Amino acid sequence: MKMRTAKFIAELINDGSVVIPGGFGCCGHPDVIIGAISDRFQRESQPTDLTLIFGSGGGDKKGQGLDKLADSRLIKRAIGGFWGFCPSLTKLGLEGKIEAHNWPMGVISHLFRDIATGLDGHLSHIGLNTFVDPRLDGGSLSKSQKSLVELTEVRGKERLFYPSLGVDFALLRGTLADHQGNVSMRGEAALHDAFWQAMAARNAGGKVVIQVERVIDKLVAEEVDIPGNLVDYIVISGEHHFPSYGSATVTEDEPRETLPLAKSLIIERACREFIPEGAFLNFGIGIPAIIGEKLSNLYKAVHTSIESGVINGSPKQGISFGEVNGYSSIIQQADLFSFYNGGGIDIAFLGFAEIDQYGNINASSFGEKVTGAGGFINIAASAKKLVFCGTMSTKGLILESDEKGINIKKEGEILKFVKKVQQITISTNHSEFIGKHISIITERAVFTISEGLIVLEELAKGVSAEDIIKLIPFPIKVSDKIKF
Repeated sequence: MKMRTAKFIAELINDGSVVIPGGFGCCGHPDVIIGAISDRFQRESQPTDLTLIFGSGGGDKKGQGLDKLADSRLIKRAIGGFWGFCPSLTKLGLEGKIEAHNWPMGVISHLFRDIATGLDGHLSHIGLNTFVDPRLDGGSLSKSQKSLVELTEVRGKERLFYPSLGVDFALLRGTLADHQGNVSMRGEAALHDAFWQAMAARNAGGKVVIQVERVIDKLVAEEVDIPGNLVDYIVISGEHHFPSYGSATVTEDEPRETLPLAKSLIIERACREFIPEGAFLNFGIGIPAIIGEKLSNLYKAVHTSIESGVINGSPKQGISFGEVNGYSSIIQQADLFSFYNGGGIDIAFLGFAEIDQYGNINASSFGEKVTGAGGFINIAASAKKLVFCGTMSTKGLILESDEKGINIKKEGEILKFVKKVQQITISTNHSEFIGKHISIITERAVFTISEGLIVLEELAKGVSAEDIIKLIPFPIKVSDKIKF
């Protein structure tokens, strides 16, 4: 292990290199190293034609993280699970200025592990019958680009093959290193995929570079998260690593933003879902993360998680998503996705952007806003029960409530129940969803989905079935035992 400056590392990176930028969205991004690469490119117009591979792209939606590299001369190709925190890089992909691919986050986590194992790629059922499937969009952000994903068959079953492109550099972040190159991540929000990313780069013949706050003489063995035999270079940032961009800018004493009534109604109803003792829960970003925080205070005999690898506790929101207060344990992200894929989640609370008449759900692309699938596809395909949470309309929805119930003062400009979704993040009318309990909780009604058929099950006070039906541009079934 050698200690070097970020500028030195940036100058090591050759044109056409395949780079893994570490972290999880707004958590744990190696900003000092990424900033040095950006600075070098501004000075020298080098390196060029890089390929990025990430599970959740680093950023704060305001220019930090991977958006520092958002130049089509610098980046040739990017493969990522979640793109929502790096909008400038996403825009390049949508415009076809870079080759951009959205694969399920769990697939990418497992791809790192498979590269470390020496495999040519990752084989999985995850992504079948979704926009990642080459029979649909093939996972490309721009329809003009060719899919990298291959449809194949193993023992009579359809599978998707996600190829390895090799790894030249893994650029990661830890908290402390010692003089033997061992790294501890004890001050980070989670372990993320750092161990497997380092091993993938090492075994693929690449270089492993880790940004840390400082170097000490020797770490206690039990605190080592990345062993020194995997590490080529240490970059000392010389500054405190906040676990997330959010925790770097928000103090614990800062008052929280008041939630709109629509979101509060959804959260209140979601918290009344039956949750058996000992259940294992997952919460997505947005409204589900707030539900997770509420439920963690209501139920002590359940287990919760977010896909960064954190078990139990209260998940934070916004650009702190990935951080959790009061967690009980942290495991490797890839290992948590193995648990997810095997059916370990009892109930998943997830958001949605659109739902259509075929039971397709879009949670990855909505107009010009493309976040990517993140862990949504892995979780939805594998969880035993799904609870989708979101408003019936968006962009300008205003609600009021009184003793008679809720009153829609202004309907949102965009309805979220549509004839055809813009992108199929999951399709509930396929075999893996048959027999699975699927609910949709909105601010004014609750639905279930069975084999693609949407059924109205509950109405909020002050709302009639006719009010709901007129907002949905396709036939739905109204339950004979509708609740109020």
